[in-house]
Amino acid sequence: MAKADNTGNNTRGNAGNLSRRALLVTMATAPLGGRAAAQTSQTQTNWPDRPVRVTVPYPPGGGADTTARIIYANLSEQFGQQFAIENRGGAGGTIGEAVVAKSAPDGYMLLHDATAFSVNGSLYGDLPFDYRKDFDPVALVGEVANIFVVTPSVPVSTVADVIAYAKAAPGGIDMASSGNGTLQHLLLELFGRSAGIKVNHVPYRGGGLAMNDVMAGQVKFYFANGSAAVGLIKGGRLKAIAHTGKGRLAGFPDLPAMSDTLPGFEGYDWNGVFLPHGTPAPILAKLSAGINKALIAPQVRERFAELNIESHPNTPDEFRAYLESQMQLWSRVVKEANIKLG
Repeated sequence: MAKADNTGNNTRGNAGNLSRRALLVTMATAPLGGRAAAQTSQTQTNWPDRPVRVTVPYPPGGGADTTARIIYANLSEQFGQQFAIENRGGAGGTIGEAVVAKSAPDGYMLLHDATAFSVNGSLYGDLPFDYRKDFDPVALVGEVANIFVVTPSVPVSTVADVIAYAKAAPGGIDMASSGNGTLQHLLLELFGRSAGIKVNHVPYRGGGLAMNDVMAGQVKFYFANGSAAVGLIKGGRLKAIAHTGKGRLAGFPDLPAMSDTLPGFEGYDWNGVFLPHGTPAPILAKLSAGINKALIAPQVRERFAELNIESHPNTPDEFRAYLESQMQLWSRVVKEANIKLG
């Protein structure tokens, strides 16, 4: 009986001790957990409190690099911290993209990418990251319509003229691109299919080299980036036939859209901002608001207009929907043209 009582008393004593210990642990850790959560929240609210690295996965001087330097100069002023651009070119943008995909999701490394983001997943068979899963879209910065240009001596003035010229030419026409799998390559493939003509792809290592040969007449047709070709068109060194956007361009108000002749034909060099997946929502929201504020700043809007860049404030969800539509469009073109890079 005594043994039973002692055992019961001991059990109750142990339970009491455990309960007291648990209570003490809870009392001791709860304030710490609350303070940790508050500190984390404050850190997110104070973002950025040190310089932010911006990865542009292409060489300096291109379209993505140009828009990045305009936008992040404004953000540096807004936030009082430097947004430092780092160009990590190579493999169609996938080298720089991989770096950001595997970086810490703390808001201190951004990806400023372009149209290749919506194409590369279809071009490369084995990438160490997933475009849909490893990045959080923040904002669409701008779209640049390509301009269909020809050697000035070619006797064509409209898209219909080019189609007739191609149908009359034995073996079709040669068209330059800035490289295999680039937007310019996809556009010429889309053009051939939409117009029912034979187009022979002539790839170059960059848009500058392609335009040089079009000006010289070695290759007579090319879809040029709408920002890069402005001076050459206005200087008479390239003849503009049409653009790949909608409506009219601010820099060339008399230039028609390709879709006026080929309904549904559309393609943009776009630029947008991404964070590694899992970046805290307050940081993403703060960055999105900052970019949208930059997009309506007079000095940014003026510079974009000079470069034929179309832009407007947008939400992360709107940008995500835009990306999905772009991925579906270009994956179809890549599949139909049987383009493979890896």
